[in-house]
Amino acid sequence: MNKDYDFLIVGSGFYGATFAQVMTERGKRCLVIDKNKYVGGNCQTEERDGQIIHLFGPHIFNTSDEEVWRYVNKFAEFNNFRYSPVANYKGDVYSLPFNMWTFSKLWNIDKPSQAKQIIENQSRHVINPNNLEGQAIKLVGTEVYEKLIKGYTEKQWRKSCAELPSEIIKRLPVRFTYDNNYYFSKYQGIPIGGYSRIIKKMLFDVDVRLEVDYLKDKEYWDSRADKVVYTGPIDRYYNYRFGHLEYKTTKFDHKRCEEDITNYQGVAVVNYTDIEVPYTRVIEHQHFEFKQVPGPWITFEYPIEYIPEKTTPMYPVNDKENNSRYSKYKDLSKSEPNIIFGGRLAEYRYYNMDQVIKSSLTKVQEELHPI
Repeated sequence: MNKDYDFLIVGSGFYGATFAQVMTERGKRCLVIDKNKYVGGNCQTEERDGQIIHLFGPHIFNTSDEEVWRYVNKFAEFNNFRYSPVANYKGDVYSLPFNMWTFSKLWNIDKPSQAKQIIENQSRHVINPNNLEGQAIKLVGTEVYEKLIKGYTEKQWRKSCAELPSEIIKRLPVRFTYDNNYYFSKYQGIPIGGYSRIIKKMLFDVDVRLEVDYLKDKEYWDSRADKVVYTGPIDRYYNYRFGHLEYKTTKFDHKRCEEDITNYQGVAVVNYTDIEVPYTRVIEHQHFEFKQVPGPWITFEYPIEYIPEKTTPMYPVNDKENNSRYSKYKDLSKSEPNIIFGGRLAEYRYYNMDQVIKSSLTKVQEELHPI
């Protein structure tokens, strides 16, 4: 019996939207469903008072992958924004990512050799770091760790740094140059008009149904298509058979400043690294677009406990226990020939946006040209 669609895509984030767009372009019938009222997942943006608001934290597109950059530019024009956040520790402000501006202010030095020597002296006791604390000290020494990493990280993850895997901090750039650009990527920027506009363009020719919970009526939705692309939490798909996977998540408090304020903090993002400050960072959205307008919108980010199906899963906690639990779910997924598990939640992997798109493009080719 012929089904209505070749592919049912569960989730309209970058993985699902990319898969649906390319497959539709290749003549496949696709239906995208999403439990939210909007498309785009955590990349959702919204225009308020002439400003584009990143509703789920700052998203700076960056990649060195030519294929991904060409692909995403079909749906948006990017500005030349460069991410250069700052850290505020008890009123003292430091450059991020960690670089010579940071080290110069901390230690009153001006040479890379001086900074390296100080870090070496402070980290000499760390031999083979097996957690975030040890890895951070090995990278930047005890003083940077205590002032700019420890409090911020423990607020974010709601765990001691000694309990967290070292891989988390390895993502953080450390430079011995006077360079405040957070990313090394060849291509960087913010899409003009926001990310939601990109997703809507990608899904323009695709059937989309919003406010649909796939797993509450799985049998019906499975009957609509030959194959399912599932981008939601893999543990929920299997009804938490092996227990819940853990995520870091955040509450976002969006506020508009008074009209007499045109520049609230002078930069897009300030990280508050003191453990006593309840929020982790403050975002001033107008700086993503090089604006200064009356009444800028700002966002305070507060770490909160992740509760499955009640709070939004954002960043997988890839420690030993969670990875072991995920491996059991992954083994189960191998017995599902008509289901593709893809994206950050389904693969329990910390993907950047470009990595999600690349993974989806690769899966499309595997489906179109099976070995």
